[in-house]
Amino acid sequence: MAGHSRRRFLGYLLAAPTLAVAVPIGEEFALPGEASAALPSNPEIADLLDLSDLLNLAAAPTSGLVAVGVQADGTVSFALPRAEVGQGITTAVAMLIAEELDVGMDKVRVTLADARPELLFNQLTGGSNSMHSIYRPVRTAAAIARLALLDAAAGQWGTDASRLAISDGVVSGPGGRSAPLGSFAKAAAGNRTKQLSAEPKKRPSLIGTPQNRIDAHDAVTGRKQFTMDLRVPGALPTMVCRGPHINATVGSVRNLAEVRAMPGVTDIAVISTGVAVRANTTTHCIDAVRALRVDWRGGTVDGETDASVRAKLRAIAPPMPPPMPGAETIDLEVDFAFASNSALETNCAIADVRPDRAEIWAALKAPIPAHNEIAAKAGLLPTAVKVHVVQGGGSFGRKLFHDAALEATEASKAMGKPVKLMWHRTDDFRHGRVHPMSTSKIRLNHSGGNVLGYEQRHMTTQLDLGHGFGDAITSMLDKLPVADLTFNQVFFLTTQAMPYNFGITNQTLHEVPLKFHTSSMRNVYSPNVTGAREIAVETLAKKLGKDSLALRRSFAKEERVRAILDKVAELGEWGKEMPSGTAQGIGIHVEYKSCCAVLVEIDCRPETVHRPVEEEGVTGPRVTRATVAVDVGIPVNPRGLEAQMLGCVNDGIGLVLTESLHMDQGLPLEGSWDNFFYTRQWNTPLDVRVFVMPKTTEEPGGAGELGVAATVGAVACAYGRATGTMPTSFPINHGTLSFEPLPRVPPIPQSPTDGLEHTF
Repeated sequence: MAGHSRRRFLGYLLAAPTLAVAVPIGEEFALPGEASAALPSNPEIADLLDLSDLLNLAAAPTSGLVAVGVQADGTVSFALPRAEVGQGITTAVAMLIAEELDVGMDKVRVTLADARPELLFNQLTGGSNSMHSIYRPVRTAAAIARLALLDAAAGQWGTDASRLAISDGVVSGPGGRSAPLGSFAKAAAGNRTKQLSAEPKKRPSLIGTPQNRIDAHDAVTGRKQFTMDLRVPGALPTMVCRGPHINATVGSVRNLAEVRAMPGVTDIAVISTGVAVRANTTTHCIDAVRALRVDWRGGTVDGETDASVRAKLRAIAPPMPPPMPGAETIDLEVDFAFASNSALETNCAIADVRPDRAEIWAALKAPIPAHNEIAAKAGLLPTAVKVHVVQGGGSFGRKLFHDAALEATEASKAMGKPVKLMWHRTDDFRHGRVHPMSTSKIRLNHSGGNVLGYEQRHMTTQLDLGHGFGDAITSMLDKLPVADLTFNQVFFLTTQAMPYNFGITNQTLHEVPLKFHTSSMRNVYSPNVTGAREIAVETLAKKLGKDSLALRRSFAKEERVRAILDKVAELGEWGKEMPSGTAQGIGIHVEYKSCCAVLVEIDCRPETVHRPVEEEGVTGPRVTRATVAVDVGIPVNPRGLEAQMLGCVNDGIGLVLTESLHMDQGLPLEGSWDNFFYTRQWNTPLDVRVFVMPKTTEEPGGAGELGVAATVGAVACAYGRATGTMPTSFPINHGTLSFEPLPRVPPIPQSPTDGLEHTF
């Protein structure tokens, strides 16, 4: 927000034995500038108040409860009310604190806060909101701490604070006096809470410079602690036997006593999601789970297949309005299959439930809803439950849900013993969370080289937002010019901003309420929505005989979008001559107060080998080069931002070319990484360049998900240009099943999936 760096912000010196400072999140939001095209689009909800704004408003009442502390030993502490799941948020926050206090990053201790129900909506990680919401409060709190420390030093040394300075954790003053920063922490602490103000540095020296992650050494040396690395006394490996359909429940167990007597097995309990087995080792758990003979009750989507779900999506599509008088139309229908957001770390949690208390350890992005549901599951008051947030091995939206923590709670309560519960990989794919299947219908009206109107109807299976986002959105509905909308529709409208001046624009969400396990996957609705839109833009460029990058540039609403297009065109050598069967493609995306352009090159020549021989059944095109230009306002850590974009590029490639779940009779057929074809080394571009745009605003936008949607658009358009046929069903290999599915548990006869060619 322009001008904020030149203002003083309020904070609170908290009553504490050592220095502690808190700062509330403000409620000021910038409105977009006016569009300059001849036919500007109508402002959409996301242009006026987007999801990031909404989350900040929801968090504002409790933000004063989050504080930066300085200890007597010179270390600075911050209990981060967000989750670290590989995105590097702890490093970025450490940079903000080190910047304002002039201490080394090795002196900053950023830990993950336990679940704190009093924070309400201020302990939720998602929507690429973390840096946008935390940037100013953390910097201001650290700046106030700096003032308080200098005032304390000035009082002890009998001088004016303006004559003192802090450098590398040391306070220095006239006459060569110096002392460690921490030696003034107690004197600087307040005995009552009072309001102060401070101005963060106008010319930061650390923020905006590439920094290695503070946890990198521990990660590569195996010292980093994830949930399953923790040693909780008495917690033994625990796994769950699950049914042959999603949400199937236990009818009866035919051989309970026999399995309980197996070597290493200590406990067995029927829980709401299956049969939990606790044993001395994971191997003992697996053997016992395989030996169980369970009679299962039906699930919630037993008869559903890809074809049946697709038919339901098409059936709810509202009719398009008639074409505008005198206009030509482009009509498209673009399909995306179900996909898995399985992280490298499978679902897991540790639980120790006693009659009077409970303690849980898990990687949780929404720990407050988890805390409340865990307390209910344990039959305890929330005050008797502690929920510890552990660093996670990836998330991509998965850890917004706390399924494993609830299962561990239920198992521990039933067994009366601590459990270390882990899902195996097949359960993660088949019973975990999936990204909804979708169909987008688009009508683009154009005349005389201008776009007069753009309609997009986005139909999906219902997305489960019951993890904190829904409550936060509901609490803020009075801030939005909407009526009679579900919070899923509000979520959609506050994230889908149109980057082009396309005249009268209307984008709507329509959901089929099927009870699949769904969740937000990286970039939520945007990869499918933006991917379909970018195909429409490419189709328009071809129909008008215009260069597709130049056409995007001419319709772009914002100068910053034109700037990233110019940069990828320059670095990616847009328009260069390429062999037949290869092509370039481009896509853009605007969200989270940020924007991104991706330019890729693809090789679709049949004679080109893009895979190792041993990966039987997997063939297809390869993205050989990718260029990314990203504008996040202020890039706090460009190195971390580059890493995020690299991950986004691989996610987008997978969604277009190879990565999906085949739904058959209420269960995905994929059961391992062997047959869920996330982007592999054989189709990862060998040449990737990420250009981080210099500062364009006074606060950072979001970045963790930003590059996925732009990559989906770029790869889809490149494929269409290389083959001469624009694809409209993704991933492009979904129609051929190239693996033999693992058996259901317990094994039952396999039925062919509608519309698939079986090659096993």
